[in-house]
Formats: sequence, C-alpha cells, structure tokens
Amino acid sequence: MSNLQDLADRPLLEIWGDAVRARRVQGDRITLAIVELAPNAVVPEHRHAAEQLGIVIRGQMHFTVDGETRDLGPGGTWRILGDRPHDVVAGPEGAVVIDVFSPIRSDWDEKVVVEPSPAPRWPEA
Repeated sequence: MSNLQDLADRPLLEIWGDAVRARRVQGDRITLAIVELAPNAVVPEHRHAAEQLGIVIRGQMHFTVDGETRDLGPGGTWRILGDRPHDVVAGPEGAVVIDVFSPIRSDWDEKVVVEPSPAPRWPEA
C-alpha cells in the first residue's frame, strides 16, 4: 500500500450497515477514520478496547460518553478511553467526523466494502 493516497482512493467500509460508513488509514498502532453518518443514524451503546478521539467536521451529533451527554456540531470533540460505554445519534442532515483509534481497529478488517464506492461526503470536490 502506498503511504500517500487521496481519501477517495480508500475503500468505504460499512461500520454499522449503510447508516455508518468509514474510510480508514491504518498504521501499525493507530487508525485514522473519516466516518460518514446518514441522517438520524443510530450507533447503539457499545465499547471497544481502543481509545478513541474525534471531531465533527460536518453536521450534528447527539453523543453520550460514559454517562456524559452533549450535542456536538462542527468543531465538537470527544475522548473515549478504552472499554467505556458510548453511543451516538446523528442529526437530521447526518454528519461527517474524524475518528482516531489506538490501538488499531483490526475488527474493521472484516467489514463489508461498499462497491462501487461513492465519492466521499468530505472534503467537497
């Protein structure tokens, strides 16, 4: 794999069906993901070993992390320590976010790849 690629050249993965999809760049110890949430997409409460940091770059999200709840728009950030409960509901226009995970999200290796892959919702062409 090349070390330099455009986001549009990365495979689009179905993370939570067609409601939550992501393109990722993965290193040995870290995963960077651009995640696209459909309007009103629901990510039910879950946990994972990886720590997660993120930022909204488009749209709105209703986020709960470890019992703390807040509505986040562009520039809103989150920090999720490993194995902490969290859930999300996207706003009526959906959202695009950047997520960073450490260690890598190797469980995403088994996710369905969307073919043909539509153009990314961000950045705009």
